[in-house]
Amino acid sequence: MQLDPKVLMTIKNLPLLAKTVIDGFMNGFNKSTIKGPGMEFSQYRSYQPGDDLRSLDWRMFARSDRYYIRESEIETSIAVRFLVDASASMNHMDGAIKKIDYAKWLAASLAYLVNIQGDAAGLYVFKDGGLFSLASKADPQHLQRIYHQLDHIQPEGKFTQPAHYKELFGSSRRELLVFITDMYQSRDEIYKLLDSLAALRHEVIVFHLMGQNELDFDFKGYTALEDLETGETIEIDTLQAKKIYKEKLEQYLEDIRMQLLGKHIVYKLINTSHPLDEALREFLLRRKKG
Repeated sequence: MQLDPKVLMTIKNLPLLAKTVIDGFMNGFNKSTIKGPGMEFSQYRSYQPGDDLRSLDWRMFARSDRYYIRESEIETSIAVRFLVDASASMNHMDGAIKKIDYAKWLAASLAYLVNIQGDAAGLYVFKDGGLFSLASKADPQHLQRIYHQLDHIQPEGKFTQPAHYKELFGSSRRELLVFITDMYQSRDEIYKLLDSLAALRHEVIVFHLMGQNELDFDFKGYTALEDLETGETIEIDTLQAKKIYKEKLEQYLEDIRMQLLGKHIVYKLINTSHPLDEALREFLLRRKKG
């Protein structure tokens, strides 16, 4: 079941939204790939005293009247850190949907998925001139803290890279970093951050959010556009500018893709008018490969 972002807007409770998104997504997904501690299902074996009862397969019990345990290909869990861009440009709207709202829904849904997989989730919000951090943990109470912080994000100012990123992200532990951003930068600030994160050898996924109106250059009724971070405005002639814009946009997106490919970073463009499914599938694909 896919949930249109317009429907998600009507769900005001973030924990409920996250559960609704993941439950709907899992109904159409092969559940065997997301059971256990976030690992792909491998095989069954007979239950032994002391085994974790959460790994019992009740369908097998119903068919055979015997207890079986699902075994996973890999038994270790990982820490997943969600990095959210909260600069002013994330206030961009496509219809009634803001990029920051889509970012919140995506981060909350993935954090919920991470939690039920038994992995640790952390939240890092890049704000104007600073960074809010919530270290990774794997308990339900911590998930509620993540929801609370996501709920209260108010985008403002420009994107800035924290000076102490090594202290925050330098870890010998296996980690997955999920960066949700619009890739808006004036002096390569985001590229510099990604350079730093890639150098630490963690796996990094970038979800690049763009509105349908940005992708189509569809700003009907507007004669000027405002830069949300600098306040500067430019006059536009949409009919004349559309073809040039589309050509430059295609080159811009290709440049981003190639830049991140060179850093061994996974890149996924996400249209904020589309359901979250594309991002969820990409996340699970990387999680299984990690």
